[in-house]
Amino acid sequence: MVRIDKPLEGQRVCRNCIAKSRIEECSRCGARREPATRDVQGRPLCPKCLITDPANLEACILCGKRRMVSTRTPDGPICPNCRPLPTLVCSICGRMGPCMLSKLTGQPRCGRCDQREVHCTVCGRFRDIHSGTVDAPVCGPCTKPDAELWRPCPTCGEAERLTTPGPCRRCTLKQRLNGLLTDETGAVPPKLQALHDALAGTQRTATAMSWLSKGVVSTVLSDLGSSRRPLTHEALDELPDSKVVEHIRTVLVAAGALPPRDEQMVRLERHVKDLVASHATPEGRQILHRYATWHLIRRLRRRSRGEDITHTQLNVVRVHLRAAVYLLDWLTDQELTLSSCRQSDLERWMTRDETRLRREAGHFVRWALAQKIARDLSFPAVKWNGPSQAMDDDARCGTARRRLHDDTIRTEDRLAGLLLLLYAQWPAVIARLTTAHIEETDQTVRIRLGDVAVTLPGPIAELALEQVAARRSHAVIAQIDSAWLFPGGQPGRPISAWAIVGVHSYVPSFVRMNRDSC
Repeated sequence: MVRIDKPLEGQRVCRNCIAKSRIEECSRCGARREPATRDVQGRPLCPKCLITDPANLEACILCGKRRMVSTRTPDGPICPNCRPLPTLVCSICGRMGPCMLSKLTGQPRCGRCDQREVHCTVCGRFRDIHSGTVDAPVCGPCTKPDAELWRPCPTCGEAERLTTPGPCRRCTLKQRLNGLLTDETGAVPPKLQALHDALAGTQRTATAMSWLSKGVVSTVLSDLGSSRRPLTHEALDELPDSKVVEHIRTVLVAAGALPPRDEQMVRLERHVKDLVASHATPEGRQILHRYATWHLIRRLRRRSRGEDITHTQLNVVRVHLRAAVYLLDWLTDQELTLSSCRQSDLERWMTRDETRLRREAGHFVRWALAQKIARDLSFPAVKWNGPSQAMDDDARCGTARRRLHDDTIRTEDRLAGLLLLLYAQWPAVIARLTTAHIEETDQTVRIRLGDVAVTLPGPIAELALEQVAARRSHAVIAQIDSAWLFPGGQPGRPISAWAIVGVHSYVPSFVRMNRDSC
């Protein structure tokens, strides 16, 4: 349900269909889009090429690069990256920094407060903050209830800043959901009702609309709503493996439309099946199947104790199995088998320059000896002798001191960094902490990192309680009842250990090099 006011072949259609009917190949980049303009020869140019056309760029007086002009000064043009912002005290959070003047109040507002969405203390709705304070934020309509500025939505009647005729963003989102999730009778199937309610009641409507606008998301949800595709994990497994499909699955699981399952284990079993089937000989496939199913995966299930396995555990099994495949492939090329292989053959493979995963293959050889598949072989284990270099205590303490006192760093970054630097917790352990690990009794805050809870000192205790209270919910369905202390980008899942190590700034380089020393 959209506005139709454009003529096309004697009918009224929406703006999107008009754009599709005008698609041409850009003469510069080759993209097939609606032309934004044409060059002097009349050839079409897409919007991106129009923006980046050298004729529309000027040299910035600050960085010297030819870019779009954002601000013109008496000295010359300034690009968007160099656009100066005055350093003022934000009228909402009180912090000194680059601020813009609010069009409603005329008071300075920093970038963090400009992007903040909270519950208004006056009307209670989840909106952008425009005035007030951090503890008592006030939304735009409550800041300046101007009838000309905040017009009522024609569908729900709520005051919104409507720039074009039509419903507000939330009503548009509900109309979009009804168009995707309803069946032939015009009703939402019972299995998808929870998903419909979760998306329709999300706090960040713009994020939900952006997610639904993706082609794969809208196609999959439309197929599920019309019963063209059954609502099962097996039906989603038939789709091409991608991050978008995995995100759709996690949203369905978090909304209760699909039962939860261990996705890492399913991915591992699929990888094992493909890797075993790729081996050339029947004997090798049988050995790989025994090694993967009855040793690696069985041991992993026993160690996980019914919990979902982590991505690190999945990678360890992958590496061990791949090392076994490399060794068996080489034996096949040498017209040997694992039972006919001798120590001289094994050492010849180990000393080759092309050999990969040499140390990991020892795990497979020792298993084959224990299972009496191989004989008269020796593959010594490699003993870990500590980190390659000692950790710099001064640098570690300096980094920890900054995490304690620097308010410009996010709370989750500060807390996770302190747990790594001061309590020697691995990133995988930090990522899987839940709110139940934080205990508050008699004005004492403890964290359970093992069998015995550890008392946190004052500054770290405040960070832990702040993270429990203010941890971010998922943007699409606004799931705020997540038990994870560090929620991830997918609903119902924690942040990955690789995101902690590779993305966040609280993991110094010397810790990444010497993670084993933690």
